[in-house]
Amino acid sequence: MSSAAAPRASDDALDPKAMREPLPNAWYCVGQAARLTGDAMRAVSLNGEQVVIGRGKDGALFALRDRCPHRGMALSKGKFDGDTLMCPFHGWRFGTDGRCHDVPTLSSHDASDFSRIAVQRFPIRESAGFLWVNPYLGPSDPAAIPDVPSLAFEPAGSLVVELEVEASFDLTTLSLVDPGHVAFVHDSWWFRPSKELREKVKTFQPVPHGFVMTSHATTTSSPVYRLLGGVPEVEIEFRLPGVRLERITAGTKRVANYTFATPMGPNRTMLTNALYWSMPALNLLKPLARPLMRQFLTQDQQVLQHAQLGLDRKPTMVLLGQGDLPSQWYFRLKREILEAAREGRPFANPLIRQELRWRS
Repeated sequence: MSSAAAPRASDDALDPKAMREPLPNAWYCVGQAARLTGDAMRAVSLNGEQVVIGRGKDGALFALRDRCPHRGMALSKGKFDGDTLMCPFHGWRFGTDGRCHDVPTLSSHDASDFSRIAVQRFPIRESAGFLWVNPYLGPSDPAAIPDVPSLAFEPAGSLVVELEVEASFDLTTLSLVDPGHVAFVHDSWWFRPSKELREKVKTFQPVPHGFVMTSHATTTSSPVYRLLGGVPEVEIEFRLPGVRLERITAGTKRVANYTFATPMGPNRTMLTNALYWSMPALNLLKPLARPLMRQFLTQDQQVLQHAQLGLDRKPTMVLLGQGDLPSQWYFRLKREILEAAREGRPFANPLIRQELRWRS
Protein backbone atom coordinates (compact mmCIF):
# COMPACT_ATOMS: atom_id res chain seq x y z
CA MET A 1 0.00 0.00 0.00
CA SER A 2 1.56 3.29 -0.99
CA SER A 3 0.64 6.94 -1.07
CA ALA A 4 -1.85 8.00 -3.70
CA ALA A 5 -0.54 10.64 -6.09
CA ALA A 6 -2.13 13.87 -4.97
CA PRO A 7 -0.90 17.38 -4.18
CA ARG A 8 -0.25 17.83 -0.49
CA ALA A 9 0.67 20.66 1.81
CA SER A 10 4.34 20.86 2.76
CA ASP A 11 5.46 18.84 5.77
CA ASP A 12 6.16 21.97 7.80
CA ALA A 13 2.52 23.09 7.45
CA LEU A 14 1.53 20.64 10.18
CA ASP A 15 2.77 21.23 13.71
CA PRO A 16 5.27 18.39 14.34
CA LYS A 17 4.03 18.19 17.92
CA ALA A 18 0.62 17.05 16.68
CA MET A 19 2.17 13.93 15.11
CA ARG A 20 3.67 12.93 18.46
CA GLU A 21 0.38 13.11 20.33
CA PRO A 22 -2.84 11.04 20.20
CA LEU A 23 -5.50 12.29 17.81
CA PRO A 24 -7.52 14.99 19.58
CA ASN A 25 -10.80 14.29 17.77
CA ALA A 26 -11.49 10.56 18.11
CA TRP A 27 -13.41 8.02 20.17
CA TYR A 28 -11.41 6.27 22.90
CA CYS A 29 -12.42 3.24 24.95
CA VAL A 30 -12.87 4.13 28.64
CA GLY A 31 -14.07 0.80 30.03
CA GLN A 32 -16.84 -1.75 30.02
CA ALA A 33 -20.42 -0.51 29.87
CA ALA A 34 -21.57 -3.21 32.32
CA ARG A 35 -19.63 -1.52 35.12
CA LEU A 36 -22.03 1.42 35.14
CA THR A 37 -25.04 0.12 37.00
CA GLY A 38 -27.49 1.88 39.30
CA ASP A 39 -26.06 5.12 40.66
CA ALA A 40 -22.46 4.14 39.99
CA MET A 41 -19.99 6.53 38.40
CA ARG A 42 -16.34 6.07 37.49
CA ALA A 43 -13.29 8.28 37.17
CA VAL A 44 -11.13 7.70 34.09
CA SER A 45 -7.95 9.27 32.73
CA LEU A 46 -8.10 10.19 29.05
CA ASN A 47 -5.13 11.83 27.35
CA GLY A 48 -4.24 13.79 30.47
CA GLU A 49 -7.84 14.78 31.17
CA GLN A 50 -9.67 13.52 34.26
CA VAL A 51 -13.22 12.51 33.31
CA VAL A 52 -16.13 11.18 35.39
CA ILE A 53 -18.57 8.92 33.56
CA GLY A 54 -21.92 7.52 34.65
CA ARG A 55 -25.46 6.56 33.69
CA GLY A 56 -28.52 8.52 34.83
CA LYS A 57 -31.85 7.16 36.03
CA ASP A 58 -33.15 7.43 32.48
CA GLY A 59 -30.31 5.20 31.25
CA ALA A 60 -28.55 8.04 29.42
CA LEU A 61 -24.76 8.11 29.65
CA PHE A 62 -22.77 11.18 30.63
CA ALA A 63 -19.11 12.16 30.66
CA LEU A 64 -18.00 15.31 32.52
CA ARG A 65 -14.69 16.89 33.41
CA ASP A 66 -13.91 15.49 36.85
CA ARG A 67 -13.40 18.86 38.47
CA CYS A 68 -15.76 21.05 40.43
CA PRO A 69 -15.36 24.65 39.19
CA HIS A 70 -15.59 25.92 42.78
CA ARG A 71 -12.27 24.69 44.21
CA GLY A 72 -11.19 21.93 41.87
CA MET A 73 -12.49 18.93 43.83
CA ALA A 74 -12.99 15.69 41.90
CA LEU A 75 -16.73 15.17 41.42
CA SER A 76 -16.13 11.40 41.21
CA LYS A 77 -15.29 11.50 44.94
CA GLY A 78 -18.80 12.72 45.72
CA LYS A 79 -22.26 11.18 45.42
CA PHE A 80 -24.51 10.58 42.44
CA ASP A 81 -28.24 10.01 42.97
CA GLY A 82 -29.07 9.23 39.36
CA ASP A 83 -29.92 12.86 38.57
CA THR A 84 -27.18 15.06 40.03
CA LEU A 85 -23.57 14.77 41.13
CA MET A 86 -22.75 16.34 44.50
CA CYS A 87 -19.27 17.72 45.15
CA PRO A 88 -18.04 16.35 48.51
CA PHE A 89 -16.22 19.61 49.37
CA HIS A 90 -19.08 22.15 49.62
CA GLY A 91 -22.11 20.25 48.32
CA TRP A 92 -22.45 21.94 44.92
CA ARG A 93 -24.73 19.88 42.68
CA PHE A 94 -24.44 19.39 38.94
CA GLY A 95 -26.81 17.72 36.48
CA THR A 96 -25.60 15.08 34.06
CA ASP A 97 -25.59 17.84 31.43
CA GLY A 98 -22.93 19.64 33.48
CA ARG A 99 -25.15 22.55 34.57
CA CYS A 100 -25.01 23.65 38.21
CA HIS A 101 -28.30 22.93 40.01
CA ASP A 102 -27.57 24.04 43.55
CA VAL A 103 -25.04 25.84 45.76
CA PRO A 104 -26.30 25.05 49.27
CA THR A 105 -23.86 27.39 51.06
CA LEU A 106 -25.41 30.52 49.52
CA SER A 107 -27.48 32.62 51.90
CA SER A 108 -30.76 34.35 51.09
CA HIS A 109 -28.79 37.60 50.72
CA ASP A 110 -26.49 36.25 47.99
CA ALA A 111 -27.41 37.47 44.53
CA SER A 112 -25.13 35.00 42.67
CA ASP A 113 -26.63 33.28 39.62
CA PHE A 114 -25.18 29.75 39.75
CA SER A 115 -27.26 28.60 36.77
CA ARG A 116 -24.53 29.95 34.49
CA ILE A 117 -21.91 27.70 36.06
CA ALA A 118 -21.25 24.44 34.21
CA VAL A 119 -18.79 21.57 34.10
CA GLN A 120 -17.38 20.68 30.67
CA ARG A 121 -19.32 17.85 29.04
CA PHE A 122 -17.81 15.34 26.58
CA PRO A 123 -19.55 13.14 23.96
CA ILE A 124 -19.95 9.51 25.09
CA ARG A 125 -21.24 6.41 23.26
CA GLU A 126 -21.77 2.72 23.96
CA SER A 127 -20.81 -0.01 21.48
CA ALA A 128 -19.56 -3.61 21.55
CA GLY A 129 -20.04 -3.64 25.33
CA PHE A 130 -17.72 -0.66 25.90
CA LEU A 131 -17.99 3.06 26.57
CA TRP A 132 -16.29 5.52 24.20
CA VAL A 133 -15.49 9.16 24.95
CA ASN A 134 -14.31 11.86 22.54
CA PRO A 135 -12.26 14.48 24.46
CA TYR A 136 -12.32 16.99 21.58
CA LEU A 137 -14.09 20.26 22.43
CA GLY A 138 -14.10 22.07 19.08
CA PRO A 139 -16.63 21.91 16.23
CA SER A 140 -16.16 19.02 13.81
CA ASP A 141 -17.84 16.97 11.11
CA PRO A 142 -19.00 13.60 12.56
CA ALA A 143 -18.12 11.92 9.24
CA ALA A 144 -14.49 12.93 9.78
CA ILE A 145 -14.22 10.96 13.03
CA PRO A 146 -13.27 7.26 12.90
CA ASP A 147 -16.28 5.19 13.92
CA VAL A 148 -16.40 3.11 17.09
CA PRO A 149 -16.18 -0.71 16.75
CA SER A 150 -19.36 -2.77 16.62
CA LEU A 151 -20.17 -6.49 16.57
CA ALA A 152 -21.74 -8.25 13.59
CA PHE A 153 -23.22 -11.05 15.73
CA GLU A 154 -24.88 -11.54 19.10
CA PRO A 155 -22.19 -12.99 21.40
CA ALA A 156 -22.95 -16.02 23.56
CA GLY A 157 -20.09 -14.98 25.82
CA SER A 158 -17.18 -12.60 26.13
CA LEU A 159 -13.98 -12.06 28.06
CA VAL A 160 -12.20 -8.76 28.71
CA VAL A 161 -8.68 -8.12 29.97
CA GLU A 162 -7.28 -4.63 30.62
CA LEU A 163 -3.65 -3.78 31.27
CA GLU A 164 -1.97 -0.42 31.81
CA VAL A 165 1.23 0.04 29.81
CA GLU A 166 3.92 2.58 30.69
CA ALA A 167 4.57 3.47 27.06
CA SER A 168 3.41 6.12 24.63
CA PHE A 169 0.16 5.79 22.76
CA ASP A 170 1.92 5.65 19.37
CA LEU A 171 4.33 2.90 20.44
CA THR A 172 1.51 0.86 21.95
CA THR A 173 -0.68 1.34 18.86
CA LEU A 174 2.14 0.23 16.56
CA SER A 175 2.10 -3.16 18.32
CA LEU A 176 -1.46 -3.61 17.00
CA VAL A 177 -0.29 -3.43 13.36
CA ASP A 178 3.17 -5.02 13.67
CA PRO A 179 3.17 -8.66 12.41
CA GLY A 180 6.91 -9.17 12.99
CA HIS A 181 6.88 -9.16 16.79
CA VAL A 182 4.42 -12.04 17.16
CA ALA A 183 6.97 -14.86 16.70
CA PHE A 184 9.30 -13.38 19.31
CA VAL A 185 7.06 -11.74 21.90
CA HIS A 186 4.12 -14.19 21.83
CA ASP A 187 6.05 -17.46 21.64
CA SER A 188 3.61 -19.56 23.69
CA TRP A 189 2.67 -23.25 23.44
CA TRP A 190 -1.01 -22.40 23.15
CA PHE A 191 -0.60 -19.70 20.52
CA ARG A 192 2.38 -20.68 18.33
CA PRO A 193 2.86 -24.45 18.19
CA SER A 194 5.37 -24.09 15.33
CA LYS A 195 8.78 -22.62 16.18
CA GLU A 196 9.78 -22.09 12.56
CA LEU A 197 9.58 -18.73 10.84
CA ARG A 198 7.52 -18.96 7.67
CA GLU A 199 6.99 -16.45 4.91
CA LYS A 200 3.54 -14.90 5.02
CA VAL A 201 1.81 -13.36 2.02
CA LYS A 202 -1.26 -11.25 2.79
CA THR A 203 -3.33 -8.74 0.88
CA PHE A 204 -4.18 -5.39 2.45
CA GLN A 205 -6.62 -2.78 1.27
CA PRO A 206 -7.84 0.58 2.58
CA VAL A 207 -11.03 0.98 4.58
CA PRO A 208 -12.47 4.18 6.12
CA HIS A 209 -9.79 5.61 8.44
CA GLY A 210 -7.64 2.48 8.25
CA PHE A 211 -6.74 -0.70 6.41
CA VAL A 212 -7.67 -4.36 6.50
CA MET A 213 -5.83 -7.63 5.98
CA THR A 214 -8.44 -9.22 3.73
CA SER A 215 -10.20 -12.44 4.69
CA HIS A 216 -8.00 -15.51 4.29
CA ALA A 217 -7.95 -19.13 5.41
CA THR A 218 -5.49 -20.01 8.18
CA THR A 219 -3.00 -22.58 6.89
CA THR A 220 -1.34 -23.44 10.22
CA SER A 221 -4.02 -22.89 12.79
CA SER A 222 -3.07 -22.35 16.42
CA PRO A 223 -4.84 -24.41 19.12
CA VAL A 224 -7.17 -21.45 19.63
CA TYR A 225 -8.34 -21.56 16.01
CA ARG A 226 -8.74 -25.34 16.09
CA LEU A 227 -11.44 -25.00 18.74
CA LEU A 228 -13.68 -23.70 15.97
CA GLY A 229 -13.17 -26.73 13.76
CA GLY A 230 -12.30 -26.78 10.07
CA VAL A 231 -10.14 -24.03 8.58
CA PRO A 232 -11.32 -20.67 9.88
CA GLU A 233 -11.38 -17.52 7.76
CA VAL A 234 -9.65 -14.55 9.38
CA GLU A 235 -9.93 -10.84 8.65
CA ILE A 236 -7.94 -8.22 10.59
CA GLU A 237 -8.79 -4.53 10.41
CA PHE A 238 -6.95 -1.55 11.88
CA ARG A 239 -8.60 1.83 12.18
CA LEU A 240 -7.60 5.09 13.79
CA PRO A 241 -7.00 6.09 16.49
CA GLY A 242 -5.81 2.72 17.91
CA VAL A 243 -8.26 -0.10 17.19
CA ARG A 244 -7.50 -3.65 15.99
CA LEU A 245 -10.46 -5.83 14.96
CA GLU A 246 -9.83 -9.51 14.28
CA ARG A 247 -12.89 -11.35 12.94
CA ILE A 248 -12.81 -15.15 12.70
CA THR A 249 -15.44 -17.21 10.87
CA ALA A 250 -15.83 -21.00 10.68
CA GLY A 251 -19.12 -21.91 9.02
CA THR A 252 -21.81 -20.41 11.26
CA LYS A 253 -19.40 -19.95 14.16
CA ARG A 254 -18.13 -16.48 14.93
CA VAL A 255 -15.29 -15.19 17.09
CA ALA A 256 -14.12 -11.60 17.38
CA ASN A 257 -10.88 -10.56 19.04
CA TYR A 258 -10.84 -6.79 19.53
CA THR A 259 -7.96 -4.74 20.97
CA PHE A 260 -8.10 -1.05 21.86
CA ALA A 261 -5.38 1.41 22.89
CA THR A 262 -6.43 4.36 25.06
CA PRO A 263 -4.09 7.25 25.94
CA MET A 264 -4.21 7.95 29.67
CA GLY A 265 -1.37 10.46 29.87
CA PRO A 266 2.25 10.92 28.73
CA ASN A 267 3.73 7.42 28.33
CA ARG A 268 0.67 5.80 29.92
CA THR A 269 -1.66 3.75 27.73
CA MET A 270 -4.50 1.38 28.57
CA LEU A 271 -4.50 -1.76 26.45
CA THR A 272 -7.89 -3.52 26.36
CA ASN A 273 -8.46 -6.94 24.80
CA ALA A 274 -12.02 -8.20 24.29
CA LEU A 275 -12.83 -11.69 23.04
CA TYR A 276 -16.38 -12.49 21.87
CA TRP A 277 -17.81 -15.80 20.63
CA SER A 278 -21.12 -17.10 19.29
CA MET A 279 -20.83 -20.67 20.68
CA PRO A 280 -22.28 -21.13 24.20
CA ALA A 281 -20.04 -24.18 24.80
CA LEU A 282 -16.96 -21.94 24.86
CA ASN A 283 -18.22 -20.33 28.06
CA LEU A 284 -16.87 -23.40 29.87
CA LEU A 285 -13.34 -22.36 28.87
CA LYS A 286 -13.47 -18.87 30.39
CA PRO A 287 -11.56 -19.83 33.58
CA LEU A 288 -8.72 -21.12 31.39
CA ALA A 289 -8.88 -18.38 28.78
CA ARG A 290 -8.60 -15.43 31.16
CA PRO A 291 -5.06 -16.15 32.45
CA LEU A 292 -3.90 -16.96 28.90
CA MET A 293 -5.26 -13.65 27.61
CA ARG A 294 -3.58 -11.81 30.48
CA GLN A 295 -0.32 -13.61 29.75
CA PHE A 296 -0.58 -12.53 26.10
CA LEU A 297 -1.16 -8.86 27.00
CA THR A 298 1.53 -8.93 29.68
CA GLN A 299 4.04 -10.03 27.04
CA ASP A 300 3.16 -6.91 25.03
CA GLN A 301 3.23 -4.75 28.16
CA GLN A 302 6.72 -5.81 29.18
CA VAL A 303 8.35 -5.45 25.78
CA LEU A 304 6.67 -2.09 25.12
CA GLN A 305 7.81 -0.68 28.45
CA HIS A 306 11.42 -1.70 27.77
CA ALA A 307 11.21 -0.28 24.24
CA GLN A 308 9.85 3.00 25.61
CA LEU A 309 12.93 3.37 27.81
CA GLY A 310 15.07 3.05 24.68
CA LEU A 311 12.99 5.62 22.80
CA ASP A 312 13.22 7.99 25.76
CA ARG A 313 17.00 7.93 25.35
CA LYS A 314 16.85 8.34 21.56
CA PRO A 315 13.38 8.97 20.03
CA THR A 316 13.99 7.52 16.56
CA MET A 317 12.87 4.33 14.80
CA VAL A 318 14.30 2.54 11.76
CA LEU A 319 11.37 0.93 9.93
CA LEU A 320 12.64 -1.69 7.48
CA GLY A 321 11.04 -4.16 5.08
CA GLN A 322 7.44 -4.95 4.14
CA GLY A 323 6.66 -6.14 7.66
CA ASP A 324 7.15 -2.57 8.86
CA LEU A 325 4.93 -1.02 6.19
CA PRO A 326 1.75 -1.19 8.36
CA SER A 327 3.59 0.91 10.96
CA GLN A 328 4.40 3.46 8.26
CA TRP A 329 0.76 3.40 7.13
CA TYR A 330 -0.34 4.27 10.66
CA PHE A 331 1.70 7.47 10.56
CA ARG A 332 0.44 8.30 7.03
CA LEU A 333 -3.16 7.90 8.14
CA LYS A 334 -2.54 9.97 11.25
CA ARG A 335 -0.92 12.76 9.23
CA GLU A 336 -3.75 12.75 6.69
CA ILE A 337 -6.51 13.04 9.29
CA LEU A 338 -4.68 15.90 11.02
CA GLU A 339 -4.03 17.75 7.76
CA ALA A 340 -7.62 17.24 6.59
CA ALA A 341 -8.92 18.73 9.84
CA ARG A 342 -6.48 21.66 9.63
CA GLU A 343 -7.40 22.38 6.00
CA GLY A 344 -11.14 21.92 6.52
CA ARG A 345 -11.49 19.18 3.88
CA PRO A 346 -12.71 15.55 3.92
CA PHE A 347 -10.31 12.80 4.98
CA ALA A 348 -8.87 10.95 1.97
CA ASN A 349 -7.29 7.58 2.73
CA PRO A 350 -3.79 7.76 1.14
CA LEU A 351 -3.39 3.96 0.93
CA ILE A 352 -4.04 1.55 -1.94
CA ARG A 353 -4.51 -2.21 -2.19
CA GLN A 354 -1.20 -4.03 -1.82
CA GLU A 355 0.27 -7.50 -1.17
CA LEU A 356 2.84 -7.76 1.63
CA ARG A 357 5.40 -10.46 2.43
CA TRP A 358 7.18 -11.02 5.72
CA ARG A 359 8.44 -13.87 7.89
CA SER A 360 6.73 -14.75 11.13
